[in-house]
Amino acid sequence: MKIWVDADACPVAIKEIIFRAATRTRTNTCLVANHAMRIPKSDVIQFLRVESGFDIADNEIVKRTEQHDLVITSDIPLAAEVIEKGAIALSSRGELFTKDNIGPRLNMRDFMDTMRASGLESSGPPPLSNTDKQNFANHLDRILAQAN
Repeated sequence: MKIWVDADACPVAIKEIIFRAATRTRTNTCLVANHAMRIPKSDVIQFLRVESGFDIADNEIVKRTEQHDLVITSDIPLAAEVIEKGAIALSSRGELFTKDNIGPRLNMRDFMDTMRASGLESSGPPPLSNTDKQNFANHLDRILAQAN
């Protein structure tokens, strides 16, 4: 198993949880983003910088992801693509995306995109809470324990 992180929008607190878990479990981890970022010095944590552009990082993650890899992303279409490849997708809020729940999530996302395009104003997601961080850490630990 390898962990792939959609790092452009991943909160710093979640990256820190990922770094600790990857180091503790010796799980190869790659952060993918279109801008430079700091990562800890580690033989299991890498950074892949991609060109700027719409879905460039997402496309690179999909291209490199293999069956049973873990992808950390809150991007619903990216999650759907990696699930289709047999990978596991986990949001930065600790929501596990599955074959059973990704279809309705895609439909809701598309519906909200349509509503925003028609002029509906909506707020973004709420700030990351301590509960979200704990949910993420718990799911990550369970996934890594099952992989080993």
